[in-house]
Amino acid sequence: MTRAAFLLLTIGLAACSGPDRSASDGVFAPAGVDRRAESVAGMVVGHRLMAAGEYDLALKAYLRGAAEEGTTVEVLSALGSANLALGRLGQAERLLRRAVEKDPTFVPAQNNLGVVLMERGETAEASRVFRAAFAADNGRSDDIRANLTLALAKLEEPSYAQPQGENFSLIRRGRGSYLIVPAE
Repeated sequence: MTRAAFLLLTIGLAACSGPDRSASDGVFAPAGVDRRAESVAGMVVGHRLMAAGEYDLALKAYLRGAAEEGTTVEVLSALGSANLALGRLGQAERLLRRAVEKDPTFVPAQNNLGVVLMERGETAEASRVFRAAFAADNGRSDDIRANLTLALAKLEEPSYAQPQGENFSLIRRGRGSYLIVPAE
C-alpha cells in the first residue's frame, strides 16, 4: 500500500467515526436522556411556545397535537391562535370558524375569531361574535368585555373607524387569547 493510499484510508476511517457524542455542547441529545420516556404532548409544547412568543414553532407543535388528538375544538382554536399571531388572518379565520362550529360555547375560539374579524374590518360580525363569547363566558372576562366595547364603539361611531391596519394593536392574554387595543 502506498503512503498516499494509507493516508486516504486513515482520513476516511477518521471521518466515519463521527463526532464525540459525549460532548455536552454538541448537536446530539445529552447522554443521560431516557429515549423510552413518554414525550410531552404537542398541545402542551405549543402552549409553552406561544407563551414564549415562538409562534412558528408553536404552530408545528399544535400540528403534532392534531396528529395525536385529532381536530378537537382546542386543537382548532390553538392552530387558529398561532396563525393569528403570525398574521395569517385567512387561515386563522377558517380554523377559528371550524372551532366555533364544533363548540359554540368555547370562549377562546369565539374571542379570537372576533379579533380576526376586527383586523379584517368586519366590525358588525366581530361584535356579534364578541357578544356570543361574552354571553358564553357569563361576563367574567375583562378582555372579552373590552373587545366587545371597542367593536360596539366602532359600530356606533363611524368617524371612529380608521383605515385598516392602523387602528388596532393585539395584546396576547393568557393561553392564546387576544385583547384589541386602539393603536397610539
